[in-house]
Amino acid sequence: MLTAGLGALADRLGTRAGDPVAAVHAALARRDDWLLVFDNVPNPRVIAGMVPPTGGGQVVITSRYAFWPGGALEVPVLNREVAAGFLLARTGAAGVAEEQAAGELAAELGGLPLALEQAAAYMESTGRGISQYLRLLLGRRAELLSRGEVTTTWSLAFTELSDPASGLLRLAACCAADDIPLDLLLRPRPGLEFGAEVAPLLGPLLDDELARDDAIAGLRRYSLISAPRDGRVSVHRLVQEITLNQLPEGDKTAWRQAAAAVIEAALPADPQNPVDWPEFAALLPHAEAALDPASDGMFRIAQCLGNAGSYAAARDLVRQVLQARERHLGTEHLDTLTARAELSFWTGRAGDPSAARDQCAALLPVEERNLGPEHPETLTTRANLARWTGQAGDPATARDQYTALLPIRERVLGTAHPHTLITRANLAYCTGEAGDPAGARDQYAMLLPMLERVLGGEHPPTLTARSELAHWTGEAGDPAGARDQYAALLPVRERVLGTEHLSTLTTRADLADWTGEAGDPAGARDQYAALLPVREQVLGTEHPDTLATRTNLDRWTQLADK
Repeated sequence: MLTAGLGALADRLGTRAGDPVAAVHAALARRDDWLLVFDNVPNPRVIAGMVPPTGGGQVVITSRYAFWPGGALEVPVLNREVAAGFLLARTGAAGVAEEQAAGELAAELGGLPLALEQAAAYMESTGRGISQYLRLLLGRRAELLSRGEVTTTWSLAFTELSDPASGLLRLAACCAADDIPLDLLLRPRPGLEFGAEVAPLLGPLLDDELARDDAIAGLRRYSLISAPRDGRVSVHRLVQEITLNQLPEGDKTAWRQAAAAVIEAALPADPQNPVDWPEFAALLPHAEAALDPASDGMFRIAQCLGNAGSYAAARDLVRQVLQARERHLGTEHLDTLTARAELSFWTGRAGDPSAARDQCAALLPVEERNLGPEHPETLTTRANLARWTGQAGDPATARDQYTALLPIRERVLGTAHPHTLITRANLAYCTGEAGDPAGARDQYAMLLPMLERVLGGEHPPTLTARSELAHWTGEAGDPAGARDQYAALLPVRERVLGTEHLSTLTTRADLADWTGEAGDPAGARDQYAALLPVREQVLGTEHPDTLATRTNLDRWTQLADK
């Protein structure tokens, strides 16, 4: 085909004699006003000897092959505005409704030029407008995409893939489209078992690094995935759809279940460990795409979001988990009750302690009836009921609830169990809030070394206890001691949680307050002045903590000027 095409070009140039390739090269060597395009070249070998070696013109080679010598320019998909403009220009459509539909259609097709052209050609041949085509696409997507070059082009590539590459493409098709963390997903998973449709293709990817590399290279050869960056790849949404649509329904279900199992197995075990939070974040969109909302994996992701400071996001995700578990498992299943307890916790953390208190009060008799009055989950709900009772404005009742709970937890769990220690911490807090700061200080001082020994010096409850010890030290009449304790705590929180975590920012505010209370209003002023723009950036200018920071800055500024 290439030889024939160059022969026709030689005739146009008036130089046809002998070898058409040599004739074209000779003609172009004498000119500089030409552009020669080799379109859709499978690989460099196909055009070896065909590219003109001399001449002042230009050569463009288009290809899905990703490994051209000397590098290649990756052609991105069109952004929504440009893609919508193409659709409007290609179809001649006009009007506000068609312009809006063009933007929505561009987004649905992911800005892929081949798909956009296929859609425009379909509209041209059938007389449909953009709005009509969009409605048809949303209702019969698989059928519509199969009627054109998008599916045909990729289907040809699919047939050339090796088994590992085919398996990797099907796994990627079940994930979110962007930033698929292959370095986290493709690891040995001894406990996982897959069906006969999946195991031969997926098993080698998990167990053999060379098979993984071959699969990635195979998909890159046809530009079915992006170039790996930091262990992550992306795949176009239409590639995902067409990959799955070509499978029988049973195989499609099997691959979705396998992808969910791999993603869930890749999630770290401890959502409280800050070291693991980046892995949770990397896996979150893929878990949302593949996992059942009722799954343990989604539950752990919600816990991670909350522990990382995204309380409202944790609350909303746990609510989805709870609703799914109620549908699948029933309202009194243990996993459902666990989700109810978690929802109440993050509801309180998100700023609604009264609602959290009421949720715990409604949950407690259900757990006592189904689990028993001394079951760990029941005791946790009692602890949370006390916590949110205190934060809803009744610290004395909360103190009494914790006082009644502590000996039960010590008997059931032991004196060094983390939940027992946290109960002691909350009892100390409510003691202070109920009007006994010296008692709270002394209880925290006794508790802190136990937390450090059991949980470690940088575990979140340990850091919280350090913060509370500093606070009640100040409230008990020693502001300089509180200032020094907060000064020692701040760099630890910055290292463990990050400089913009909500708890870190709170510690900065506390340090500023006790600096001022210890007799240094100018120092407090300067610390609040440095904190204000950070809180504005992280929380927004109207957030209560931001407004409190601005108020305290004014207060210490006035005191420093006296």
